[in-house]
Amino acid sequence: MGMAVGGNGGGGGGRRRRGGRRGAVISEINVTPLVDVMLVLLIIFMVAAPMMTVGVPVDLPETQAKALNSETQPITISVKNDGQVFLQETPIPAGEIAAKLEAIATTGYNERIFVRGDATAPYGVIADVMARIQGAGYKNIGLVTQQKKDQ
Repeated sequence: MGMAVGGNGGGGGGRRRRGGRRGAVISEINVTPLVDVMLVLLIIFMVAAPMMTVGVPVDLPETQAKALNSETQPITISVKNDGQVFLQETPIPAGEIAAKLEAIATTGYNERIFVRGDATAPYGVIADVMARIQGAGYKNIGLVTQQKKDQ
């Protein structure tokens, strides 16, 4: 009579583990959480990007003018209802408009400049800002308005 002792022979006495050691570190990268996080960030930036275009809240007047097509980001000067003047999102004194525009203009005096005046802003302040821009040599000045809603 023969008997197998301690081997892996027929009787199922020893169990063999699959996959190697029990506490081994898995060296594979799980990509699914990374993709989930990236998609969430993409959605957040897609929603937030249009809100970051112009940071100065101004109540624009409504007109029947059509929207302009713009290939580049224009320089924007905003006038709030209390007469405060902003270049992009930075508050500046009205006397420094010409010097600041010359410093940031990329195409010289042909740069497109938009003036955003609050509907309740004093007309004299908006006219003064436009006169200073024109006095600095810029000719491509536009007033920004909201399109009138049909009632």
